[in-house]
Amino acid sequence: MSFIDSIRTVLSKYATFSGRARRSEFWWYYLAVTIVESVLYFALIVPGLTAYTTATMEAAMAGTAAPAMPGSLATGQLILSLVALALLLPTLAVIVRRLHDTDKSGALAFLLLIPVVNIILIIVWGATAGTPGPNQFGPDPKAVEQVPAV
Repeated sequence: MSFIDSIRTVLSKYATFSGRARRSEFWWYYLAVTIVESVLYFALIVPGLTAYTTATMEAAMAGTAAPAMPGSLATGQLILSLVALALLLPTLAVIVRRLHDTDKSGALAFLLLIPVVNIILIIVWGATAGTPGPNQFGPDPKAVEQVPAV
């Protein structure tokens, strides 16, 4: 599955928690989300944060009150939060479908709430090969893709 196909697939199954997701679908989507959120962070948050930090340090050195947070920083945080919120449901859905592909319950996604452990689990579950053939969660997505159209 290509980069664009995986993003298209995940977003078309926006809140679909049933079925299975291939490794390529999961990892390409995860890369896309990481890129989008990183670009927004460095474009919207870093400049405002830099200005705010500089102004706060100057105020502290001058012995005056700390300045208010700049509007650009607040706006950047709002935009980044809205994008993250909009991508939360499809991200959770693809994680659950990925777990289904490895024949695990989607309820295991709650383990991702544990700090530090969540990174390890994402890597392990994302890299584990899916169950070949159909399992309790549906047909093998690899096999479905390879069936020639008649």
